[in-house]
Amino acid sequence: MEKQITGVGPHPKPWPTDLKYDKDLLENGDSHNVIDKYRYWTVTAVKADLDKTRYPLHIAIENWQHDFNIGTIVRAANAFNVSAIHIIGKRHFNRRGAMVTDRYMNIIFHQSVDEFANLMKAEKKHIIAIDIVHGALPLSETKFSKNSVLVFGGEGPGISEQMRKISEKIVMIEQYGSTRSVNVGVAAGIAMYVWMQQNVLTK
Repeated sequence: MEKQITGVGPHPKPWPTDLKYDKDLLENGDSHNVIDKYRYWTVTAVKADLDKTRYPLHIAIENWQHDFNIGTIVRAANAFNVSAIHIIGKRHFNRRGAMVTDRYMNIIFHQSVDEFANLMKAEKKHIIAIDIVHGALPLSETKFSKNSVLVFGGEGPGISEQMRKISEKIVMIEQYGSTRSVNVGVAAGIAMYVWMQQNVLTK
């Protein structure tokens, strides 16, 4: 596997003068975990550029227990450049796993499942819960709408009963080993990639 380059030193002079560049990064180097295109850019400029090309997929996460996996899900959502991330429940989450990618995302907080559901209805989003429960549809047999919002629960409890009731369908990732379920951060990455395969990569 190719070694990841996580930072660059000071930019050689003369410096670029475009306002998207951060003078402090130009002078001292850029250690942000970004692709080469965004080296030395301000956070605001990176986010604005990503906003131009975001995909219509939304991601939602129930956060009733300060789940440490939320940062991992946010980082995956950034990798697939989804339009928005909805966090339902507690506003605080462990951002370490996000590796600062949360700064580049559109994150919307909801105090309740009902508040989230009302916004999704207004935006004509299809709420799809991802959870390994009895009666869930296999991921390999599921077609995701372009306007889907994929919902993930906390590690352990999974999707809340209220969220299950408002979901159009519940989808499970088929597994073949001894563990009952994969980590929710892993599950989120798999589900997002399948959405990309169906709605972007096959076009």
